[in-house]
Amino acid sequence: MASDDTPVWFITGCSTGFGRELAKAVLERGWRVVATARRPEQLDDLVAPFGNRALKLRLDVTDHAEVVSAIREAEARFGRINVLVNNAGYGYLAAVEEGEDEAIRAQFETNVFGLADLIRQVLPSMRKRRSGNIVNYSSIGGLVSFGATGYYHASKYAVEGLSESLAVEVGPLGIHVTLVEPGPFRTDWAGRSIVESRTVIDDYDATAGARRRQTRERSGNQVGDPVRAAEAVIAAVTAPAPPLRLLLGAPALELAYGKLDRLRANFDLWKETTLGADYPEHQKTV
Repeated sequence: MASDDTPVWFITGCSTGFGRELAKAVLERGWRVVATARRPEQLDDLVAPFGNRALKLRLDVTDHAEVVSAIREAEARFGRINVLVNNAGYGYLAAVEEGEDEAIRAQFETNVFGLADLIRQVLPSMRKRRSGNIVNYSSIGGLVSFGATGYYHASKYAVEGLSESLAVEVGPLGIHVTLVEPGPFRTDWAGRSIVESRTVIDDYDATAGARRRQTRERSGNQVGDPVRAAEAVIAAVTAPAPPLRLLLGAPALELAYGKLDRLRANFDLWKETTLGADYPEHQKTV
């Protein structure tokens, strides 16, 4: 039976995929979980075996009133939230020119603004206790970009920038921030959860169009295991010094290293032009 000092994890997007497997792994350790989803009835089988250690809540992260209510209900039930996991999010397939305004804004409402709202709601109590962990699910797509997912990348790059600043601000207060950056995993991201632009422009068929087709074809065959991903996230959160970034899966690591190499090559090639942009008296060799 859980004691009052058992960690409390608040996890968004628990109906499937990463969120569901993480909630299950945390509960199986004897800890407590607030599992949320837009349709909480989908969580019945997840929470039922764990009695009063599991609390299921309806939460649409784009609804501020639901965000405030869910945090208050979680704190009223368990007294605190030790770990906030912002997992809720989804992909959008469209070349940049094919993007549709309503769909673009909806993606940012979920992937960025909902995440930020939850962070703001949990921070007051974490600051008061001088402890806590905030885990923001980004993606390898928060570091590396491809055709057809420009708006998704933009939302995840936003999460990366926000999280880096947050880590600087809350680190001295005893609060840790971790960005989770998965590569391709067998979740619903590339399946039923993906949203596609209805606009298709033939000139992009070899780039964004090809990526759309590849994304559909690989769904269900990705190399990443969500169960093992959950174990990796728990290991990072419970480490003495949680990492700012946690890449998940070999493809993510390979892509990230490749991006580092391309960045350095680009910077080196244009170094003289870069340095020449300063006032002459301030120019130096790097």
